[in-house]
Amino acid sequence: MTDAFTAKRLEINGIVQGVGFRPFIYQLAIQHGLKGEVANTATGVSLTIEGPENELRQFIDDLPVRKPPLAHIVAVEETSETFKGFKGFSIVKSQSSASRATLISPDVMVCDDCLAEMRDPLDRRFGYPFINCTNCGPRYTIIDDVPYDRPKTSMRHFTMCEQCQAEYADPDNRRFHAQPNACPLCGPRVTLCDVSGKTVDTDDPVADAASRIRDGRIVAVKGLGGFHLAVDATHAAAVARLRRRKHREEKPLALMCGDMERIRAIALVGAAEERLLTSIQRPIVLLERRENTPIAESVSPGNRYFGIMLPYTPLHHLLMDAGFTALVMTSANLSEEPIAIDNAEAFARLGRIADDFLVHDREIYLRSDDSIVRHSAGHMRAIRRSRGYVPVPVFLKEDIPAVLACGAELKNTVCLTRGNQAFVSQHIGDLENRATDDFFRLTIDHLKRILDIDPQIVACDLHPDYLSTRYAKKWGGSGPCIAVQHHHAHVAACMAENKADGPVIGLSFDGTGLGTDGTIWGGEVLVADYHTFTRAAHLATVPMPGSAAAIKEPWRMALSHLKGTFGEDVGFPAFPLFQWVDKQQINVIMAMMDKQINSPLTSSLGRLFDAVAAIIGLRGKVAFEGQAAMELEMIADDTESGHYDFSWEDRGDDPILIPNAPIIRGVVRDVNAGLSAAAISARFHRTLIILFDQLCRHLRTATGIDRVALSGGVFQNHRLLAGLTAALEKSGFDLLTHRLVPANDGGLSLGQAVVAAARFKKQ
Repeated sequence: MTDAFTAKRLEINGIVQGVGFRPFIYQLAIQHGLKGEVANTATGVSLTIEGPENELRQFIDDLPVRKPPLAHIVAVEETSETFKGFKGFSIVKSQSSASRATLISPDVMVCDDCLAEMRDPLDRRFGYPFINCTNCGPRYTIIDDVPYDRPKTSMRHFTMCEQCQAEYADPDNRRFHAQPNACPLCGPRVTLCDVSGKTVDTDDPVADAASRIRDGRIVAVKGLGGFHLAVDATHAAAVARLRRRKHREEKPLALMCGDMERIRAIALVGAAEERLLTSIQRPIVLLERRENTPIAESVSPGNRYFGIMLPYTPLHHLLMDAGFTALVMTSANLSEEPIAIDNAEAFARLGRIADDFLVHDREIYLRSDDSIVRHSAGHMRAIRRSRGYVPVPVFLKEDIPAVLACGAELKNTVCLTRGNQAFVSQHIGDLENRATDDFFRLTIDHLKRILDIDPQIVACDLHPDYLSTRYAKKWGGSGPCIAVQHHHAHVAACMAENKADGPVIGLSFDGTGLGTDGTIWGGEVLVADYHTFTRAAHLATVPMPGSAAAIKEPWRMALSHLKGTFGEDVGFPAFPLFQWVDKQQINVIMAMMDKQINSPLTSSLGRLFDAVAAIIGLRGKVAFEGQAAMELEMIADDTESGHYDFSWEDRGDDPILIPNAPIIRGVVRDVNAGLSAAAISARFHRTLIILFDQLCRHLRTATGIDRVALSGGVFQNHRLLAGLTAALEKSGFDLLTHRLVPANDGGLSLGQAVVAAARFKKQ
């Protein structure tokens, strides 16, 4: 009898705990008439399974195809096993050490099954804003420690009622071992409060909150990874009041629409964008806005795009059921601060912004902003990688030592590595104040604990004044602290997520990064591998008069580039930018540059974008980082095919120098000739595409390298990314771009980690 049967042991690694994987295995085994047992282990799930060979093979083939929605199988190790003659199939008790090295699911949207129950008047969870199952709901933000069991989550404060406990214990139920399982009888509750924190007497807090939003009030809503500030997006006065109170002058505000029909009414949605919008991560997706929508103009001023998401929690769905065209759902914080997650913290920090508070009593252990993505150049591009994607690791080509990489100053993330897995944290933000620094430290401690990683090495940026660098330098670990040049880290991050070895030609374009020569880099062409890099080419340096002030006032960079091109004879009356500044201020800035006072040199392409935006009269000052460059992209004329002259200087052993003057001269000529700002923008973008395509071809001839990596915040520019991608691929290059982590500084920690590991191994 046993000759007709076979037995296997399968060791499955990945996100396979807390996502309904064992009951899935149980049910799949029963369907195929197989017997055996399954258990959680320290690295994933282990099962012994036996039965007819053809059924067992079909079972193994079905695993990756029919797995639960939240499961992510990394590897399946299959070995032959002695046939034992099991009488049935069972889920056996895990060892106490289980889950220490397994992967944790991110927070994801509420599933359709739960939504159907929530909207069924006959269901015991009708209207319940915390409905969930093993296929959906909170994970990462409610976990305090591992293994992932209810006592180590914020649900430990809620004892399951008899019915919930029965679901939790039943392998045939989709709530089997769903740690956040709850119902109105035993689970968290929503409360509506006034600005003082006093409870509002209402039978339906969510409906009452929706009514207040419709009246133009600002409601702070506690969500999955923190609070949102919600207003009716069609109520112009409410949006304006939110901006004024939040001190967010012009940066676009995120929208939430109840369904795809409402999104299509205000934005253009292709098939790729719809897949992103409806994915289980439910990110904010950048969509081109329609003309003449009812959305208040101040939601996204000077921008062709809206950032829109669908509801992802039951509470969001209940709010959106009130029939709003769209709600502004922006992070609940003052500008540059982390989002609020605690009720008391929210009342204290948001009391001057919100009119009302829709809170609940389930704690958020770790804040997680909404993720932001767009579809560009054929793929999803992460702009902010956070809720829904973290803590899923980036899988590396090979195992590396355990590294803690501390990231950059702006758009900070941190990265911890374990074997071939790189865990890039959720978005932390700009490390410019105590609150964000505290969040940075909390995130490191939390990730080390839940991932059970004890780093051997710490990595940081070269800049000594970054808070992240200071933290790294004071790190108390036994291993070394390795400083990684900013633009090398960008290129390495792109290589790492593509599992690519070097060397590559790396185009590393952004606004700011300390170079090895003490100047501020940002228009860099590197020849790099993980261990080292050579600066092959760069934009010519110009002064940044006022240093950080030049970032906030692009007219200063315009003046610097004009001076660098035309000398002292800039011709003040000729350019629109001089409407923003008087002659005396200009003289002061010119003197600063002449005397090299607070005017560090920069090769930044981001600052060149700023300069062009100011020269054509588009933007003299900015309200947020990158605004001038973003608006320059937004106005570009799609029908314009011209470009400006450019050149480069091959200097032997020194890096190739790319002068800015030919481009600036062309821009000025067009301004004086009365050409539209839209046409000038298009010509400027096209010039960069042709320039760097030709330069890469030149370097390929010189080095034999035919692989190019694109990284840095400038590549958030869709026009530049799509145009350069098409040009380089047409030129026959093997092109690496970002799809898993942001091209901006949000992906920098990944690059720091792999560079530090390579140097450590080399040493």
